[in-house]
Amino acid sequence: MLIPAIFKTHRLIAAQSTRLNDLLQKTGKTPIEEFADTDDAFDRAHTRDEFLRQLGLKIDKLAYSHQVHSNKVLVTDKPLSAEGYDAIITNTKGVYVCVTIADCTPVLIYDAKNKAVAAIHAGWRGTVAKIVSETLNAMHKQYGTKGEDCVAFIGACICSKNFEVGDEVAEQFSAEEKTYNTEKKKYYVDLKLANKKQLMNFGVKESNIEISEYCTVADNDKFYSYRYEKGKTGRMLALIGMK
Repeated sequence: MLIPAIFKTHRLIAAQSTRLNDLLQKTGKTPIEEFADTDDAFDRAHTRDEFLRQLGLKIDKLAYSHQVHSNKVLVTDKPLSAEGYDAIITNTKGVYVCVTIADCTPVLIYDAKNKAVAAIHAGWRGTVAKIVSETLNAMHKQYGTKGEDCVAFIGACICSKNFEVGDEVAEQFSAEEKTYNTEKKKYYVDLKLANKKQLMNFGVKESNIEISEYCTVADNDKFYSYRYEKGKTGRMLALIGMK
């Protein structure tokens, strides 16, 4: 699993799962073989529960939602299962907000002053719809969050060199957030950068943002990729909460 270094001085549990755990040793199958026949993005119980076990957590401590690539933010003070949200925030200790990903960008945020956390699922649609900005604005409204008090982690997702998009998608990103390959005549979008800019526009210091170097496509031996594996894949979990 990935443990963000940016949160190490705080009393948090924060991590992103990978496809590497001891499921292979237990069943003789890799995670993708175990769950390739299911369409449920969250109910990959073995890999999920092993990840939680390693963190010392159980599923009844999680707040999560069926994600729809929106910019809707759920505010909660208890563990729950919801529908239609791509970001969840809380200021309640012992509640761990989480999102599932398999190419999209996970963003975890901690407001160290007001003791609040956020987990965000930012696909390209959510990124264009400013899901990170909407989440930070919701935290400001609910908890008084300010950018200078936040630390954030942008996790493993599809990277710019592998995120080829059509013109209709590319035109929704700024010139800084995309490159054009003249040989392939295709645009490539940098989701990590686009979401970093939203954090910084809110006032989060660049030094308080950690960005994973991993790419779900290039490092597919470690991470699930919906695009690379043509939809027949698992999901990773990214979660954060206060002890």
